[in-house]
Amino acid sequence: MAKLGKRMVAARAAFDGKANLSVEEAVKLVKANATAKFDETLEIAMNLGVDPRYADQMVRGVVQLPNGTGKVVRVAVFARNAKADEAKAAGADIVGAEDLMEIIQSGKIEFDRCIATPDMMPIVGRLGKILGPRNLMPNPKVGTVTMDVAAAVAAAKGGEVQFKVEKAGVIHGGIGKVSFTEDKLAENVRAFVEAVVKAKPTGAKGTYLKKVSISSTMGPGVTLDLASTAK
Repeated sequence: MAKLGKRMVAARAAFDGKANLSVEEAVKLVKANATAKFDETLEIAMNLGVDPRYADQMVRGVVQLPNGTGKVVRVAVFARNAKADEAKAAGADIVGAEDLMEIIQSGKIEFDRCIATPDMMPIVGRLGKILGPRNLMPNPKVGTVTMDVAAAVAAAKGGEVQFKVEKAGVIHGGIGKVSFTEDKLAENVRAFVEAVVKAKPTGAKGTYLKKVSISSTMGPGVTLDLASTAK
């Protein structure tokens, strides 16, 4: 087993015996122990009472964080003509059609979000095996297949976060930087939890929201008092 560094030993000691904290207490604890040499991300993990192998228990959606993510989001848009111009004007980093498809097929993926107009989906569909595993495939359910490309680009760059449940019934997300104020991080935590709760699928049985925890990129996690996550 790898030996823990002094920073991690100190962080674990600070977290020892602490669990089910209020959102404010947990954020304060995580911020105080995020001592890496870069601006760490506040990560959230939610354990849900669903089995995503069943279509009626899939949890997927998008949330606009009130204080953004603190991350520079690179956006690619599949569009032609006027819609391509609209995407460029809105600040898209890469805009194209067949040429963009060829760039992606070559293995060059220099973007964090992919948006497409509906008429581009036959082209984008060829990239399913590349974009799908990276969670980059445009999807109308989360607003990334749309004719309003300007709004989609603005949302992506303004703090919009997509979420999708994983096999074990867990949702992960980055919801801000530890350099944010405690109040802003707490607001982001509650906004994310609220969005996931609203996305509860029809097939969910029993307890839906089982556990919520937060951590910094390089730090230990702490569980939240579920009652405190409600707005």
